[in-house]
Amino acid sequence: MNILNRLMPSFRKEEDRPCDPPICEESVIRDIAAVGVGLLWATDETHHLNYLSQRALGNLPNEGAGLLGQSLLAIFAEESEGLAPAEKKRSLRFRVTSHLKIEDMTVRVEPNCPDGGASSDRVRWWRISGYPFFDNEGEFTGYRGTFVDVSEQYDLQQRAVHDADSDELTDLSNRRRISRRLGDLMPTLDNGIGACALLTLDLDRFKQINDTLGHAAGDQLLRQVATRLKSIAGPGFEVGRIGGDEFQIIVPGIDDRGELSALASRIVHMVSQPYLIAERRCIIGTSVGIAIAPYDGLDQEALAQASDLALYSAKTAGKGTYRFYTAELSENASRSSQLELGLQEAIDNGDFTLEYQPLISPLDDCLRGVEALMRWNHPQWGPVSPETFIAIAEQSDLILRLGEWCLHQACNDAANWPSDAYVAVNVSPRQFLDANFVNIVKSALERSGISPKRLELEFTESVFVGNLSELEDTFADLKSLGVKLVMDDFGTGYASLGYLKKAPFDKIKIDRSFVRGCTHSDDPNAAIIAAIVALADALRVHTVAEGVEALDELNFLKDRGIDLIQGWIYSRALSQDAFIAQISDGSLKFPPQGPARSRADRKSVYRNVRLIHQNHIYDAILRNISRSGARIEGLSEIPVGSDLVMDLGGGQLVVCSIANSDATGQGLAFEAPLIDDGNGELITRHRVSPFELVKAGLPIAPLGSGFSPR
Repeated sequence: MNILNRLMPSFRKEEDRPCDPPICEESVIRDIAAVGVGLLWATDETHHLNYLSQRALGNLPNEGAGLLGQSLLAIFAEESEGLAPAEKKRSLRFRVTSHLKIEDMTVRVEPNCPDGGASSDRVRWWRISGYPFFDNEGEFTGYRGTFVDVSEQYDLQQRAVHDADSDELTDLSNRRRISRRLGDLMPTLDNGIGACALLTLDLDRFKQINDTLGHAAGDQLLRQVATRLKSIAGPGFEVGRIGGDEFQIIVPGIDDRGELSALASRIVHMVSQPYLIAERRCIIGTSVGIAIAPYDGLDQEALAQASDLALYSAKTAGKGTYRFYTAELSENASRSSQLELGLQEAIDNGDFTLEYQPLISPLDDCLRGVEALMRWNHPQWGPVSPETFIAIAEQSDLILRLGEWCLHQACNDAANWPSDAYVAVNVSPRQFLDANFVNIVKSALERSGISPKRLELEFTESVFVGNLSELEDTFADLKSLGVKLVMDDFGTGYASLGYLKKAPFDKIKIDRSFVRGCTHSDDPNAAIIAAIVALADALRVHTVAEGVEALDELNFLKDRGIDLIQGWIYSRALSQDAFIAQISDGSLKFPPQGPARSRADRKSVYRNVRLIHQNHIYDAILRNISRSGARIEGLSEIPVGSDLVMDLGGGQLVVCSIANSDATGQGLAFEAPLIDDGNGELITRHRVSPFELVKAGLPIAPLGSGFSPR
């Protein structure tokens, strides 16, 4: 028999084959479930799981004990972070509650469900599909579907995504991830509901750590900063490093500037705590800029730019603080760039001058010395604040030239004063860290001919960064010259109390922020001042209180044993000629002059504001403002007790009432107190959204400056 004959039986005609019994559909489904080709599930009409195939149960830890009877939406959770409205319509909850088809949707099995999240070491991920079923009357009867366990594939995918979206050094989100998250969140605000804050921060004096201790130490510091920032972040926050020493934090759902102020304060405080780097104790600081969508920007790019401008404002204010974005910052940024161009020319032309504010003993009201304060009268903008031009100068080597000029000029002027009056000169951290600084001080003393004991150098606590042994050497060299050292703005910067023991300071200056409110019974500043005085006594150093303006403050500080007083209660800063004229009689007396009582929480202003009463809008003059109220002029026709809304500009509306009225003006009481913006200015916690203004007929745009009292 040939090969063809052997194969013939297999080629029999179809009609010659015996008939197989018909296949049962239920047996097919049962066989499929048994061999694991599909893992089957079903729910009842209330979306509770009422069936899992045997192979599906075997796929779960503890064979899915207790899983049956659980709600489908309680068992499964989507990764729905930052979903836009259109995406939410494709979500599992939307499809289940709308009885729509579920197709290849990856879900997380919730750990608190009995299926194995709690009894398994890792989260499980399923890809599920399902179809809704209805009875003859069209009533929904439940879902029937399949799932595949994709946990391993999902974990691999997520690790790849994490690596692509994470900063390699700190394991925080990288710029790409931050940008994408912000891009996802911004469209969700287009209905006028919700908010998103963006905090941008960078590290003060980080470059010095890198330069003095090396890049490896700098990397170690960045990792420690990242750990601290993650510990501060709340649920839903996104913390990222976007390059170098710059970080960003996305805070969704919060527009309360009181909450954001508290968060920024915690960041500044925590980042400023000491670090142990390369077996050395180091201190840095941070500055924070805050912008809030949709008020400060309607898209991702605008919000990031607003946050950057706020950060720049914080850094120019002296660093170690935070600032909110305001519309004025855009105008100020343009002005600052022009000032920077003019600063070099002003130094070359000798346009800077010095004024001197007396430091007086409260025991006899007699002069002991003066503090030299730089002044710049710009030909276009007039007097420029020292905080502004010094901050600009510190961004370059111009601060070294400016500081050297100040030292020489102050010593030369002091040569014309009584021989027992000293001059105090502020020294920037960049000056102090310059290798030639000690020689510059020595040169200023030699050229002027004044005694070294008549020169005091004032340092802020921000000098305590980097290599502390080098700082101690510089302090020792200065002391060997015979000059005196003063810690300025004590309690507001980075230094710990331990540095007072290492640095040979002769005086501690109590910052004006602690003087404000010290006479009020409920203000903690009184206790802070008492503690500083006790510390100074223990260290045998003198104390100076600055910013004293009222007689009750003066008496309080005198009773607490403060050695010297500086402030308007005795004198404003004087030019060299005015100062010499003041002391020409030889008495050196400066009698105190000022209000009897301080009003620490009230700020004098002179601005236009608008007030809304019923259906009328009134223009008025704002004369002063506090957290709880204000004084205005121009509203005498409205009776006491009337409710008003005051427009402070920038979307800041304050509900208030007229508390009192007389011929000079009206006193307003606020329904909700204002808060501090980090710069000593008062702002509302909340603002009117640009979308609300659209409803009132105005064009959509970020909030402008308006009639802000700042």
